[in-house]
Amino acid sequence: MKPGKIALIVIIIALIFSFFIFDLGQYLNLAFLKARQSDIEYFYVNNPLKTALLFFIIYVFVTGLSLPAASILTLAGGAIFGVLLGTILVSFASTLGATLAFLASRFLFKDFVQERFAEKLRVINQGIEKDGAFYLFTMRLVPVFPFFVVNLVMGLTPIRTLTFAFVSQIGMLAATIVFVNAGTQLARITEPRDILSPQLIGSFVLLGLFPLIAKKSIDLYRSRKNPEISEIEE
Repeated sequence: MKPGKIALIVIIIALIFSFFIFDLGQYLNLAFLKARQSDIEYFYVNNPLKTALLFFIIYVFVTGLSLPAASILTLAGGAIFGVLLGTILVSFASTLGATLAFLASRFLFKDFVQERFAEKLRVINQGIEKDGAFYLFTMRLVPVFPFFVVNLVMGLTPIRTLTFAFVSQIGMLAATIVFVNAGTQLARITEPRDILSPQLIGSFVLLGLFPLIAKKSIDLYRSRKNPEISEIEE
């Protein structure tokens, strides 16, 4: 393994270990946020720019390292900044953090995975190159796919970085708004998972699947109408 990759792995492991060794998670949970909400709001009133910048950096750090605190930070965004500014900060911070995790996964593991499983991944790679944006959009909208897993797995595929970042931001926007809006009513929340009702999850699933179904339907229509074109594309 190249020295650059080894150095990056060491840095990532050191940062993740530091998070748990120093128990930084105690400051990124719902109980702490509720207990210190008034203090945080007071600091924000007196230091709006500094608060927004600090929040943005922490969010990017947490999501970039795939630490388990993104949902709490999203609620905090709503509680501190309100729906509009909270959504803007969370949307761009989560996209930047996700893209950093995506790039780290690609830099460290893509070549190894693609070379070792080249034949088995050939069909998957072709599918990603053709419809990767639609699959990613669906995974971003459906809450059953963990945020960090999508980042790391997509880094192993041929999808372009800009496509990943753009589709991720659009795909995560609906859930971001829901969580940020819920954060404005922080006192009523006991667990982050309480926000996602079965009906809401079902709506996200349908919304996520619609573009993919539409794309497949158009492809099917085109192949039946122009079978010779379909054969050439294959």
